[in-house]
Amino acid sequence: MDKIQAAIGKARAARAAATATDPASAPPTSQFASDPASASQSTGSEQRAEAWRPLATFAPKARQMARQRIVTFATSGQSLPGEVAFGVLRTKVLREMRANGWKRLAITSPGAGCGKSTVTLNLAFSLAKQKDVHTIVAELDMRRPSLAKTLGIKGKTGFDTVIEGKTDFASMAVRPRPNLAFGLNYSRAQSPAELLQSPTIGPALARIESTYTPDLMIFDMPPMLVNDDTLAFVGQVDCVLLVAEAGTTSMREVDVCERDLAAQTNVLGVLLNKCRYMEKNDGYGGYN
Repeated sequence: MDKIQAAIGKARAARAAATATDPASAPPTSQFASDPASASQSTGSEQRAEAWRPLATFAPKARQMARQRIVTFATSGQSLPGEVAFGVLRTKVLREMRANGWKRLAITSPGAGCGKSTVTLNLAFSLAKQKDVHTIVAELDMRRPSLAKTLGIKGKTGFDTVIEGKTDFASMAVRPRPNLAFGLNYSRAQSPAELLQSPTIGPALARIESTYTPDLMIFDMPPMLVNDDTLAFVGQVDCVLLVAEAGTTSMREVDVCERDLAAQTNVLGVLLNKCRYMEKNDGYGGYN
């Protein structure tokens, strides 16, 4: 693992040096952040509460969440294995995004099976434990949607119809926590790559942000090296978290993905998932 981390650091340093000498290669400045001061206004909080109230609520079953390794779902007050690690990830994500005025975070991976959707859900429920943080999770892995199955919820109207302008977010969103809402997909969408770079997607996301003023929007994306869906969309976000699978994802795959992402947005970091051989204090529950 030390060799992987050292190689990642070396690759990043090389890219940073290239960016310093070529201003054109620098990551784009966020277009989406709003004035942080406005969110602190009491009237803004009241308006947000009023907007969120009509969203449909649902209660995932604790056993279902445990089987799916959503360790941050529990509210018992006892720290489960893995929960502390996701708490650390939550703090780092919030700190970095607030420092830069970022609002939109995409989560992807080089290939399938790295655990990006599990990371997305664990991060979302960890964020929900901070009552002042409102998060909207949008599922954009529209070829193989999995979040609804993981959460144990069924439906018909997917988030793809919101992108297309056929329905509004309020009519299909589900809310498992007062400050956490999901836009899910229940079946495969037609032509996902074309949909993700269509002229309707920018206005659709802007309407959601304007109405619900989330502190963060998290997008569960498809794997990068499987199709072009993620590359078609990442220009819409402020930053990306790349999830790699220990022992399976190669350094070359990580480097290729980082280069492609850095050309369009900011790379928040690389999360090395499924680490089974670590020191006692390096991580919890298989996550690092």
